[in-house]
Amino acid sequence: MKFNRYIIAGLMSLLALNACDQDKLELTNPNDLSPETFLVTQAQAQSAVNAVYANLQTRGLYSRGMFFSMDNMSHENSGNPQLEADKVQYLNFTFDPSHGLIRAYWESCYRGINKCNYVIDNEEKIRAIVSADFTDAMKDNFIGEAKFMRAYYYFLLGTRFGDIPLVITTPTSGEGTPKSPVSAVYDQIILDLTDAADKLFAAGDAENGRATSGAAYALMGKMELYRGNYGAAKTAFNNILGDYSLVADYTDNFLEETEFNAESIFEVSYDIAVGKSDQWNSDASGSGFIASTFRGQEYGWNDWYNAYPSDALVAEFETGDPRLSGNFYFNGDAFAGGTVSLPAYGDPAVQRTQAWRKYSNYYKDANENQESGINFRVIRYADVLLMMAEIENEVGTAADAVGYLNEVRDRVGMPNYGTAVMDAAGYPVGTKAQIFDAIVHERMVELAGEQVRFPDLVRWGLAEQELSTFGFEAGKHEVFPIPQQEINFNSSLSNDDQNFGY
Repeated sequence: MKFNRYIIAGLMSLLALNACDQDKLELTNPNDLSPETFLVTQAQAQSAVNAVYANLQTRGLYSRGMFFSMDNMSHENSGNPQLEADKVQYLNFTFDPSHGLIRAYWESCYRGINKCNYVIDNEEKIRAIVSADFTDAMKDNFIGEAKFMRAYYYFLLGTRFGDIPLVITTPTSGEGTPKSPVSAVYDQIILDLTDAADKLFAAGDAENGRATSGAAYALMGKMELYRGNYGAAKTAFNNILGDYSLVADYTDNFLEETEFNAESIFEVSYDIAVGKSDQWNSDASGSGFIASTFRGQEYGWNDWYNAYPSDALVAEFETGDPRLSGNFYFNGDAFAGGTVSLPAYGDPAVQRTQAWRKYSNYYKDANENQESGINFRVIRYADVLLMMAEIENEVGTAADAVGYLNEVRDRVGMPNYGTAVMDAAGYPVGTKAQIFDAIVHERMVELAGEQVRFPDLVRWGLAEQELSTFGFEAGKHEVFPIPQQEINFNSSLSNDDQNFGY
């Protein structure tokens, strides 16, 4: 059964805190609960922990803004004529500090962080709860969940904004919080994940959808890789190698019926049966019934079809790679409503040739109907294996690096590197540079449309090379602008704190 208790009624719905100093902890409900009278039962502690996940489901993050921003900036997407102007700005890198979805991204993360801080700040109260069913291990796990989620929200913020306010306790006054160096933010992420990994249940012992010790190690390895700390990244990943496995069918990673499979390490949960009536009303708060994502509707060729896979992305796939059909629909393919016939645009009208299959419901429904209950796979084992290939290519052996690449290719029946597969220049893959090129290729095709391509290009220093023709400016567009609303409301920030170029 899906874990989907993110939308918490009553007290915890009032913990939808704003970024930094805008809204403080104000708990009022018909029963007059307060911070002093809350967290005295196991059920209350459970609801407080459940609430830390809710902000992942906002339109600022996974329900809408996340996939548009990452897929458009990476140019895995191209836009159809009806694509809204703020989404076109991602394609053209013309967004500024007033951009609504960037503000919602920032605010969603900080509201989530404030919920995490509330749980962490009240660890003693949680541990003091006496219940025969509420063991010390369960209490540890609750604190571990809050620390993992705080780390993940800061990972989303640090990688997208750079230097940011670092808030690790519940604000008690109206004073703002100044920016901290992103290095300090990353240090805090590692501290939180180290503690979380020690406290969290393993995947087999945790309820689906919750953070696990494996997820903590995976995010820790990813964070260290992003920082170029290859040895530390390898140590973190070594804690989970072999604990997960690649599922036989690549497409099982993107269907509703095969969620939480052996390859999944952390997912953002959706379930339209839980409720979706507030999906348009929560761009950042994480309150209400928001257990539905718009991705299928937005990308769906038989629905809004606002964006489609770019020609460059489709061209990256090798002949015979089954991941091509696993990711995309083409004219003449079968779907639940019959045969795919993509729309035409332009004068004269030209029929589109490709559309997204990944994360769509067309395998079972003819239309998306503005709702999808398919979970986002945030970290899966294939991603970890490809990151291990990158690590081994930097500090290990070429054989081990190629071995990880081939493990991913074996799943889809593609020829192994170092044998039949040549690089673009026609040489067997073997040198460090050639292996790196293979890693870039494999991450692009294996993880297409999973919001990793743009961060990869930035950390590899390839963003200008790949994206400058679309408006990307080196030294500026590696990060988002700090939302102007945050600068206006945070008394410890001024326009001088804005990211360069904005």
